[in-house]
Amino acid sequence: MSSEGESRFHMVDVSSLTSVHPCDPRRVMLRTDDGVRIEAVYEPPAASVTETAVTGTGVAETAVTGTAVVVAHGFTGSADRPAVRRAARAFAERGAAVVTFSFRGHGGSGGRSTVGDREVLDLSAAVRWARELGHARVVTVGFSMGGSVVLRHAALERGTEGRVDAVAAVSAPARWYYRGTAPMRRLHWVVTRPAGRMVGRYGLRTRIDRRTWDPVPLSPVEAVPLIAPVPLLIVHGDRDAYFPLDHPRMLAGAGDAELWLEPGMGHAENAADEELLARLGDWLTRR
Repeated sequence: MSSEGESRFHMVDVSSLTSVHPCDPRRVMLRTDDGVRIEAVYEPPAASVTETAVTGTGVAETAVTGTAVVVAHGFTGSADRPAVRRAARAFAERGAAVVTFSFRGHGGSGGRSTVGDREVLDLSAAVRWARELGHARVVTVGFSMGGSVVLRHAALERGTEGRVDAVAAVSAPARWYYRGTAPMRRLHWVVTRPAGRMVGRYGLRTRIDRRTWDPVPLSPVEAVPLIAPVPLLIVHGDRDAYFPLDHPRMLAGAGDAELWLEPGMGHAENAADEELLARLGDWLTRR
């Protein structure tokens, strides 16, 4: 799992898009900077957040305004998983446009998962697409692996054209190679062993890269101090079976971040209830 280009992050050109459903222009394939095809879905905002102008030819053109929320799912998720769709609906109900996508190796996207390393390029493609659709304000929210990705992306893109305007990381790890819980030990077996990757491919529908990280990418906790002044929210459940509470506390303590510790919540998007998603949507659209 290579992280070449970590110090000089290249943006992907998403100006040429390929529609995969001609009858549904909201669903496209994006191409990342390293050539991986990523499926993405755009759900437009309500009509109240568009502006219509009349050109010199008398043709009305609609310019998109308002916030676009880009959702980064967890490991083994995808743009079409029920929990991701539920989150997208919740954010749309707060008046935002929503971009969902499948990380490499997941869903209908190409490539193989690097479990949080080169996935930053996938998120970058989705953020750039939201910008090209006309949204001046783009925010990201990530769950578990996606949480680590939105943190690194915000740190690497601060002050560039690919910048984001707010970041929320839900159930994210603070550091790499954590094996302190049984679920994480199982996950490491899936990622590092040939038999585990076979289970990942056919049982979890996730294609995993067999190569190890070289070099090791910037860790989430190392990314946090680089994000300010962009608003940052860390969300974590006190019943998370993957990462105990020292992870969110370490992340929040590493920089200028707001911390929500959610009583009774488990792990990632599957554990996020409607009330939490509504609060998240409010935070993302109003910060």
